[in-house]
Amino acid sequence: MSKIDLKKNLQHLYTASPKEIAIVDVPPLHFLLAEGKGDPNTAPAFQHATETLFRLSYTLKFMLKKEQALDYTVMPLEGLWCADDLTAFAEERKAEWQWTLMIQQPGFVTRENVAAAMELAQNKKNASPLHDTTFGRFAEGLSAQLLYVGPYSDEAPTIARLHTFIKEKGYHFGGKHHEIYLSDPRRTAPEKLKTILRQPISLEAMK
Repeated sequence: MSKIDLKKNLQHLYTASPKEIAIVDVPPLHFLLAEGKGDPNTAPAFQHATETLFRLSYTLKFMLKKEQALDYTVMPLEGLWCADDLTAFAEERKAEWQWTLMIQQPGFVTRENVAAAMELAQNKKNASPLHDTTFGRFAEGLSAQLLYVGPYSDEAPTIARLHTFIKEKGYHFGGKHHEIYLSDPRRTAPEKLKTILRQPISLEAMK
């Protein structure tokens, strides 16, 4: 049984340079998604959503491997970030941060597969309740991205560099700030964490 490596198949979207900012075209992809609000370091919902997404992703993986002889690598956690007042980011008012966590799924995964995986995960003995999770397509299109290496708390200068690049190239922001967490923070020293920072862009300002 061959194993599908989505990260390798979409290498230009899941690798980036820490030195050079790249412009990529992100096609519509399928994700499990979980939304919430609050400080990612302290909000129980953030940890619960993260655990749920990985729990469902691995349940799907092993279910499809057993039932359909399909095997693939589980993708990394990703996050979309916004706030009603954008100064909440600059001023570190993390309680106001709104997030959507997500994990990409192979194109052959169906809503029926996801529903079956949810049932399996929830019915497992001593299983905790699942965070509210949806499944669907997410499209970003044209985006600028680069790799940041270091603790999450020190991302601001790199994000500012990304934003300056976008403005200098004549683009406008075209969507939410996007982060792809390539490292496992439980097993990686903060100064070695690798995160792709992505910002959707547009030639026209958002209305």
